[in-house]
Amino acid sequence: MKRLVVATALAAGLAAAHAQDARKEIQRYRDMVAEGSPAELFELQGESLWKKDFGRCDLGLGPGVVKGAYARLPRYFADADRVMDLETRLVHCMVTQQGTTREQATARVFGSADRPSDLELLSMYVAGQSRGMPLDPGLSHPNEKASVELGRALYFHRVGSWDFSCASCHGEEGKRIRMQELPVMYVPKYARPVMASWPAYRVSTSQVVTLQWRMNDCFRQMRTPEPNYASDTTIALIHFLSATAKGETYTGPGTKR
Repeated sequence: MKRLVVATALAAGLAAAHAQDARKEIQRYRDMVAEGSPAELFELQGESLWKKDFGRCDLGLGPGVVKGAYARLPRYFADADRVMDLETRLVHCMVTQQGTTREQATARVFGSADRPSDLELLSMYVAGQSRGMPLDPGLSHPNEKASVELGRALYFHRVGSWDFSCASCHGEEGKRIRMQELPVMYVPKYARPVMASWPAYRVSTSQVVTLQWRMNDCFRQMRTPEPNYASDTTIALIHFLSATAKGETYTGPGTKR
């Protein structure tokens, strides 16, 4: 019995050491790919789009103002009577100021490696203008408070044929899929570095990816119907996670595996 206990303890120690080594190697890989990330190139493309068509778009700090706007989203917008994240607000500006329909504005929201969507490029540019600023989403308006609470409830709500929730993957420390760590996103110390790096360039697919894409893909992986783009569900989840990460210095757009 004593030998079994010792062997079990040794095995646990080796497993912990292996996990720690894996974390270090993964972080080293992330640091390496971040050095050569083309994220800045996509920001420049987004800047051209913004300056061409979005001079009147108010992201919360006044028409055309992008400096620091992303760090304060999601937030409540009185002109739409709705809490909006960045992508939702961009669509709103397209519809209300550029003479397009919502169907046209959202016809192609997730692009490809060789052709990112306009919304993805715009997201990269606008987000980059908050680099170095603390995350400070809207939390004072009643609709903002309700949005965060809805996001919190959705995070733990089990759905679909697999009875999954966000917390099924992101609910316990030490979980991972293969070599990918799964941070506990309702805990500030884990949410902060993650939320401070979206949107991002994804190395494995050579694509620009946004938070709306991330929410959509999580629902897909949970084997549930994918939500409508910029739905109240995805906005609430983004709002909850942003509120959990409040105060973290924004460092993105980032680089993902």
